[in-house]
Amino acid sequence: MPTRNHYRKTWLVTGGAGFIGSHLCDRLIEAGDGVLCVDNYLTGSRDNIAHLLDHPHFEVMRHDVTFPLFVEVDGIYNLACPASPIHYQRDPVQTTKTSVHGAINMLGLAKRLNVPILQASTSEVYGDPEVHPQTEDYWGHVNPIGTRACYDEGKRCAETLFFDYHRAHNLEIKVARIFNTYGPRMHPNDGRVVSNFIVQALKGEDITLYGDGEQTRSFCYVDDLVEGLIRLMNTGPETTGPINLGNPGEFTMRELAVKVLEETAASSQLVHEPLPADDPRQRQPDITLAIQKLDWAPRVALKDGLKPTVSYFWQILQAQ
Repeated sequence: MPTRNHYRKTWLVTGGAGFIGSHLCDRLIEAGDGVLCVDNYLTGSRDNIAHLLDHPHFEVMRHDVTFPLFVEVDGIYNLACPASPIHYQRDPVQTTKTSVHGAINMLGLAKRLNVPILQASTSEVYGDPEVHPQTEDYWGHVNPIGTRACYDEGKRCAETLFFDYHRAHNLEIKVARIFNTYGPRMHPNDGRVVSNFIVQALKGEDITLYGDGEQTRSFCYVDDLVEGLIRLMNTGPETTGPINLGNPGEFTMRELAVKVLEETAASSQLVHEPLPADDPRQRQPDITLAIQKLDWAPRVALKDGLKPTVSYFWQILQAQ
């Protein structure tokens, strides 16, 4: 059983072989800390952490967070959960269990160890918002019985559990509401708009716009997001969140498609398909709290973040 290292902090990162989780593992190791990466590889990949496997302060454990975990660590980043519609709708019951049972198990571990725990929540808790941009005090507009509810309501319930553990047990919690994040190590078939557009463009296929293409999203480069997560974890016990972490720059899907075409120099055409059920019309984080509490704001512009992301997908496609 992994034991706590008394010379540096050891962090448990659930979902550590995933897109965001693997970048977080990188940053924690670079900072000189130890990492216990836990993943069941449902959507994560050992390829994302292959470069860390021989590092003396990095451990990996194949484990599903819906089952209890007994380890010794100094803090927990709970990122375990499929995060794209194509993945979380494949087994919606398991998705809800991962958010809810996973939260219960990780909160129980944090309570036993008396260590801080950070929940990777999501902008999906706002649903199809009636408030724009979204602030943390907005309760959301979510369909509780729709096809996206397994993820949306699962994450909302996880937030409930975190704050109940905080109130009932004085547990130190941190809740980050993550808005659309992109960058290298995204799954090429995850159905997210950035990966979809880039892969379609690189393959010379038409780029699919859903609806009229005027729905908006805000895209945060993964390095900026990870910096925000670490800053939130390093705040004092009085800072619980929830805190929005995302890039407030707002783009329509059509604008994103044009930027991808420019970056890939592709000749793809834009085609339209019906809008999926409960797909939000607009998303934009209000990051006032993150600026005030964390001294954090994203630095990487969309055009700059697309360059390494396109390069990553090009390498992936070339290897296939």
